[in-house]
Amino acid sequence: MTDDKHRDIIDEDLYEDIDEEEMYEILQEKKRELRERQNYEEQKPKRPFPKWVFWLIAIFMVINISAAIPNFFSLAAIDFLKTSAQLLVNDDVQEYRESIALIDNGDSKGTGFTYTADGYILTNYHVIDRPGQIIVYLPDDGPYSATIEKTFPDIDLAILKIDGNNLPHLKLANEAVFERGEHFYFIGNPLSFSGIANEGEIIGWSDASLDTEVMMLQAPVYRGNSGSPVINHSGEVIGVIYATRQSDEHGKIGLAIPIEAFHQLNK
Repeated sequence: MTDDKHRDIIDEDLYEDIDEEEMYEILQEKKRELRERQNYEEQKPKRPFPKWVFWLIAIFMVINISAAIPNFFSLAAIDFLKTSAQLLVNDDVQEYRESIALIDNGDSKGTGFTYTADGYILTNYHVIDRPGQIIVYLPDDGPYSATIEKTFPDIDLAILKIDGNNLPHLKLANEAVFERGEHFYFIGNPLSFSGIANEGEIIGWSDASLDTEVMMLQAPVYRGNSGSPVINHSGEVIGVIYATRQSDEHGKIGLAIPIEAFHQLNK
C-alpha cells in the first residue's frame, strides 16, 4: 500500500488548465492541415522525395499553429497537441487505433481495447463499476451493447464482451518487459476526444494500492485515458493505464497495470 503522499489518483488530469473545446478545435485544425499536406504531396508528379522533408514540413506546420495558441495554454498542452497530430500519419498507430474502444456507461466515458477477434475487451474495473447499460463504440463501428464477463477489482481490470467477428484487436504480451526510459504508444479517449494517440517513456516500477506492482509512465495521461493500452515497440500490450500520481522525482506521472497481473488472474 502507498502512503498519502504517493497515493494513486484515479483518472486525475496531469494538466488541469486546458479548455476542452478550444483544444478540440486546435487539434481538428491540425488534423486537417496535415491531411491536406499529405494529399497534396500524393497528388504531385512522382519523383524522389525524402521522407525527412515531409516531416520537416509537418513539424514547421505544427510549430506555426502552436504559436497562435493563446498564452494561457500550458507548454504541456501544446506538446500534447503536437504529438497527437504528428502520430496521425504513423501507419502503426493508425492500425493500433482500430482496436480502441470508447466505453460509455451513461455517467462517464472511458477507454478499453479489443484483444480477441470475437469481441473481448480489456478495460479498468473503475470504468465500468457503475449501474446501467454499457455501450461500446469502435472507431468504425458501433454502438455495441456490452456485457461484463469478468472483473478483477484488486488489480482494477475488467473484461467486457461484445458480439463481433473478425474484429481488429491488439496482441497481449506475456509480461511487461522493458528498459528504463523505453518508448511506448498509448491511445484512448481523453477529455472530450476519442481515439487520441500519444507517446511517452516507461520510467520504472512502483508500489501501489493494488495487488500488484505498477509501471510508472512519463506521459500526458488525462481524464478518460483509463483503460488505454501501453503498446511497446513490437506492437504488443504490456500494460493498462489506470491512474496518475504525484511523484517527488518526476512530477505527475501515469500508472499502468502490468499485463502479467491480468494473465495470472484470467487463467
